[in-house]
Amino acid sequence: MAAPLSGIRIVDLTQVQAGPSCTQLMAFLGADVIKVEEPGVGDRTRRERALSDDVDSFYFIVFNAGKRSLTLDLKTELGRQILLALVGKADVVVENYGPGQMERFGLGYEALKSANPKIVYCTIKGFGAYGPNAHVKSFEHIAQAVGGAMSAQGEPGRQPTFVAPGVGDSGSGLHAAIGILAALRQRDAMGKAQRVDVSMQDGVVNLMRIRMIDTFGSGQPVQREGNRTWGGPAIVYPCKPGGANDYVAMVMSGDSWDSILALAGRPDLIGDARYATEQARRERPAEVEEIVSAWTRTVTKFEAMGALTELGIPAGAVQDSVDVLNDPHLRAREMVVDIHDPKRGEYQIIGNPIKIEGCEAAVNPPPLLGEHSEEVLAEILSMSADDVGELRREGVV
Repeated sequence: MAAPLSGIRIVDLTQVQAGPSCTQLMAFLGADVIKVEEPGVGDRTRRERALSDDVDSFYFIVFNAGKRSLTLDLKTELGRQILLALVGKADVVVENYGPGQMERFGLGYEALKSANPKIVYCTIKGFGAYGPNAHVKSFEHIAQAVGGAMSAQGEPGRQPTFVAPGVGDSGSGLHAAIGILAALRQRDAMGKAQRVDVSMQDGVVNLMRIRMIDTFGSGQPVQREGNRTWGGPAIVYPCKPGGANDYVAMVMSGDSWDSILALAGRPDLIGDARYATEQARRERPAEVEEIVSAWTRTVTKFEAMGALTELGIPAGAVQDSVDVLNDPHLRAREMVVDIHDPKRGEYQIIGNPIKIEGCEAAVNPPPLLGEHSEEVLAEILSMSADDVGELRREGVV
């Protein structure tokens, strides 16, 4: 069976994280993603945090698997005309330049629609395409700040804390991918261009819905609670040997409390009114934490997870990044895959998180800078080798 997005061509004018996370997901699902990069420069993440001057960094690799790279100078009129010709044979354009940059290139929405009346144009900005802050630039930590995520993260009485997952960048990338799929369906139904406008701030606010529950009811800001939620006992507990990530997360609701007491060697507390209900445990969080941690400190995080889940209690070892890459479950689901790249060698990469039965979309290495320039221009625009050679001499490609 063909990959779900087989036959969809995307002109990818994105860089760093928000846009590339969107287009990589589309590539995983079978779209032909053509990443357009500045000649001799490319996506800046190719060099940021690189371990070697002649090998792209993992910063670039983790966001750009499965794409083709075309170098094109959009500041030149010829480069602009080539881009518009590509748009004329594409389905989607995605960009996350700073506010106004596409217009300065002469490649705004109206220009793209003129080149292709059925194009789906997706723009990803820190604050979206309209609104009082539409002109403001943004990065991951800015989006977390203005979207409410930082204010709810951290220990009580201490400063707001950065959230490790890329809820601003990758979060907006996921929202953009969903928007593009909806717009493609609408384009096919209506036969005309569609515009998708994604804001990093909007994406974080959407992901913050669960933390906004109390605010909806009380009108007050959500409070930072560290590893406690809604005033209850901790949700993670220390395990042996006591390393930085030797913890297990668990759920202590419903009937699980009695089973946890049995595992902890405290059957004498089963039925004790001080701890028997969630409300009672919420009133004595420190006591509950001491009871549970007295047991968890005697076992490893994986032993604790095994004992709890065997009893049907939701639990998970707190895995560090090395644990994640070595997780046999993730490897079985091809979320961690091995890649062979003639230029970069052997390495691991994060795979496709969306599994569709019967549709196997390969996870291919990210492109070298300009690796597919001749291929793309010949295949899509029917340019000859001499044509491409002349473009190279002029610095357009």
